[in-house]
Amino acid sequence: MKTTDTISEGVAGDGPEPVPAPIAPERTGPGSRTAPGKKGEGQVLNVFSHGMLVIWAIMVVVPLLWAVMSSFKTDKTIFTEPWSLPDKLHFENWSRAWTEAHMSDYFLNTVLVVGGSLVGTLLLGSMAAYVLARFEFPGNRFIYFLFIGGMSFPVILALVPLFYVLQNMTLLNTLHGLILVYIAYSLPFTVFFLTAFFRTLPTSVAEAAFVDGASHTRTFFQVMLPMAKPGLISVGIFNFLGQWNQYLLPTVLNTDPEKKVLSQGLVQLAVSQGYKGDYSGLMAGLVMAMLPVLAAYIIFQRQVVAGLTAGAVK
Repeated sequence: MKTTDTISEGVAGDGPEPVPAPIAPERTGPGSRTAPGKKGEGQVLNVFSHGMLVIWAIMVVVPLLWAVMSSFKTDKTIFTEPWSLPDKLHFENWSRAWTEAHMSDYFLNTVLVVGGSLVGTLLLGSMAAYVLARFEFPGNRFIYFLFIGGMSFPVILALVPLFYVLQNMTLLNTLHGLILVYIAYSLPFTVFFLTAFFRTLPTSVAEAAFVDGASHTRTFFQVMLPMAKPGLISVGIFNFLGQWNQYLLPTVLNTDPEKKVLSQGLVQLAVSQGYKGDYSGLMAGLVMAMLPVLAAYIIFQRQVVAGLTAGAVK
């Protein structure tokens, strides 16, 4: 017993002590989190991106501010002191552009055309996008790619056929004819955008509506369409900007002086002055045309960002 205990004690006492594992040196290579070069590259990229954003903001904001200031100046002050603030707010420039240059009529025509085309585009585009996103049927992908192909089709190639089609349908030089053309022009992008958005919406809500006895029509209008509100606002803003600033289509398809839209009215105001040049009235009309666009984007800015991000992540 003593021998065994002695041997055990000797074995236990004479064995080598455990050596602690060596501590790995901290990585400082390009793939490590604390790489000094990585942090420097990120700072340089951050400064460069912010610098480009500042330059872009200056390029956009300065012309807008100059147009607003010029709309309250006289023609002489616009040329002699182009960058100075107006010494007096000449609101007669705005009244002259609104009444004498018929900007009120052009503004009303534009509101009617853009408002009608927006409602039709969002209604038809959302219905088509919902069917393409939720239902599988023969030709689904073919129809979807047809809409995508319409986005790449230059509108200038369709001007002559559109002119004769509207002429044969007695829709030439009419506001409702221009509304139909705007709807057809905006549908491809609307369907493309909303199809991707409807695919991100949960199917469980629609299935629950079907279980409760709702029809496809009721499920779409009362369940899925309210859920797609951020996407509808986003694509509505994009269509509003494109249709409000549209010039080529109304110039070819709407030559009636009493039914011209704002873009045509601004060109008419600039050309009709001849050598006289009512530049203060022209700037006032230009600001009138810009204000609805700026107001719409400022009001719905958060909804636009929410719609873009919600439609990009599934």
